[in-house]
Amino acid sequence: SRQRGEAGEVGVVIQVGESGQAVGVQVSQSSGYPALDESARRAVMRWRFKPAMRDGVPVPGTIRTRVHFRLN
Repeated sequence: SRQRGEAGEVGVVIQVGESGQAVGVQVSQSSGYPALDESARRAVMRWRFKPAMRDGVPVPGTIRTRVHFRLN
């Protein structure tokens, strides 16, 4: 992707489990480059989060964010 000059933003929706691990990732807005979209999805699956809490107990939650790919 870098050699082809591909850059952009990928919008993702992340399902976070009680343990803080990403249990699912969906691309909600494509960068226009399938390779970047897939790289964002794979990277987000390795992220760890502080889970949502309800009455002091961790619960599943959903997060929306963007992954930026920039050429320097």
